[in-house]
Amino acid sequence: MTSPHNRPLRFGLVVFTPATRAQWVDKVRRAESLGYDVVSVSDHLGMPAPLATLALVAEATERIRIGTLVLNTSFYQPTVLARDIATVDHYAGGRVEVGLGAGYDKAQFDRAGLPWVAAKERVDHLERTVLELRKVFAAPDTVPPAAQPKGPPILIAGRGPRVLRLAAEHADIVGFTGTAPVRDGDGLRLGGPQEIGRRIAEVHGLLGERARNVELNVPIHRVLSSAASGAVTDVWQNELDLDASQLAELPSFLVGSPKECADQLLERRQKYGLSYFSVLEPEMETFAKVIEELR
Repeated sequence: MTSPHNRPLRFGLVVFTPATRAQWVDKVRRAESLGYDVVSVSDHLGMPAPLATLALVAEATERIRIGTLVLNTSFYQPTVLARDIATVDHYAGGRVEVGLGAGYDKAQFDRAGLPWVAAKERVDHLERTVLELRKVFAAPDTVPPAAQPKGPPILIAGRGPRVLRLAAEHADIVGFTGTAPVRDGDGLRLGGPQEIGRRIAEVHGLLGERARNVELNVPIHRVLSSAASGAVTDVWQNELDLDASQLAELPSFLVGSPKECADQLLERRQKYGLSYFSVLEPEMETFAKVIEELR
């Protein structure tokens, strides 16, 4: 077993801008050539369907793992979703990692014609989904079977106490969003260093001995030079009310040269047990220099 503080680092890329097949193929092949370990897609109305996109990514690449970060489980019937994920994993040769969340954007529920229910009900559905995926992946009569013996690894991401408890109990990978609701409940903001650190510490406590077998994931929202860090006022539609010194301490921010950023990632693995970092697509080329420095 591996200590979470010396687990091998993994690097993911969350892709969301391509509009055509050719653009997707070019982007994910570039990610593979740059040394990324995982390429993930999001699940939002107004963007390509995630599982169909993963099938395309699998055909366009050779080694890189493919995942969702994250599926809005409230959009799906669990047994049907489990079948579809197992099918993609089968055709992709066992490269799928499935990220799951409870859903947080009321506007998307309205657009989908789905009722906007209380957080408890959305998390209940997330839990049912996780249990059903495990059941279907393990069933000998699943057609086609998932290529990975226990099925694709499951990442559960969120910020609330109950979602993080669920992740600590059931997930192979725990995802920390790095965000928190805005005070009036409309939109998201970046969480501060103490806030994120507290969530990570709580999950370590919940994991217990399982901490040796569970990866901890966090997004990398921005990779900045030292000179640019003081000029940041908005981070991909997330409200920002942190000063430059707080940004430098934030697990989801990197500030400095590639060597300095690499050292920051090693420090965060030692401090928090974080070993899996998912970079937002606009930072792909910049972060690749950090990957090169680490390897």
